[in-house]
Amino acid sequence: MIFRQWWMVLVMLFIVNGCGDRSVVIIYDRNFTGKSLPCLRLNFFPPDPENERIMNRFYAFSEDCPYTLEVSTKSGIHCNSTTNVPDKTTSNFPTAYLRLEVRRGMKLIYSYYIDLTDTPGPKELQKGFERLQQDLKPLAP
Repeated sequence: MIFRQWWMVLVMLFIVNGCGDRSVVIIYDRNFTGKSLPCLRLNFFPPDPENERIMNRFYAFSEDCPYTLEVSTKSGIHCNSTTNVPDKTTSNFPTAYLRLEVRRGMKLIYSYYIDLTDTPGPKELQKGFERLQQDLKPLAP
């Protein structure tokens, strides 16, 4: 009976762990952790007017700000390496990514990166920006 209960707990932990956030966050300058940034400027690469419009719903970006939120996306990535064949055939191998980086000049302060299986859209942008707000506490929109 106890074995069966432990088995169920282990299975549930495995399932919950598999549903976790797959993003990678690195805070390069710990002086900004928990403090409010005074402002953010938005920069997209490659330029994407639709996603830029979506990001402007989350925050009032300022062109005069020294802190830049650089958003870079790519989709349609195809890996030709034979070392990834098992992963590509047995799982949802990533074909896109989303990266959010906060910089002051050339100095990198914060980075959020996530591999995706589809083109980054509003849901992924919102989730990434919410994580940035959680980690760095930029001013409310």
